[in-house]
Amino acid sequence: MLRAGLSSSSDELLSRRQTLIALSTVSVSAAASSAQPRVARAEDASMYAPKFVQQYDDFVTSPEGFSYRDVTVGKGEAAKPGDRVVFDWSGYTIGYFGRPFQAKGGPQGGAFDKEIDYARTVIGSGTMVKGLEGGLVGLQPGGVRQIVVPFGPLSYPAGDMAHDKVGPKPSTFSGDRALNFVLENPRVDRTLLFNVKVIRIDSPNGKGGFNRG
Repeated sequence: MLRAGLSSSSDELLSRRQTLIALSTVSVSAAASSAQPRVARAEDASMYAPKFVQQYDDFVTSPEGFSYRDVTVGKGEAAKPGDRVVFDWSGYTIGYFGRPFQAKGGPQGGAFDKEIDYARTVIGSGTMVKGLEGGLVGLQPGGVRQIVVPFGPLSYPAGDMAHDKVGPKPSTFSGDRALNFVLENPRVDRTLLFNVKVIRIDSPNGKGGFNRG
């Protein structure tokens, strides 16, 4: 009986020791694992491709890669390549907290900002970002459209941070700074949202000018 009791106690003690050893091994392994430095994933251009950024289910995706949604349908002749489109616009860094870089119908960012004038472009001239220019096609006077432009070839070019060559250019210093902060930051989603309202459409007159719409 005594031997049986001693055997039972020894087995229990051995079991406890084995358990402690096992737990110690797990703790040491975990500590060693946490002590190893983590390797950050290198930036990959595919991380910012349109299919990886925010998706907007109620927008139509164009073959070119920008997305759009019509808020108000206008009346009259629709804009086409070669037409001069006069439009009001606002812009937001929709992929980064939705911050405005151009407010609609008024100054944005400070008391000394100047009044906004309408923007205008000839479709196909390349004077506007390609996503916005493509989004103007098919709009009619009075039409309002939201256009989502992913970062890349459809957005603002990297070599023109003043936005003098390719617009639309924010009308204020604060708006320009807000836009460039996102465009120059590879760690954020650089998708942009443009709200446009067509004021009028001028058709080419065949003599190098336009017939006012």
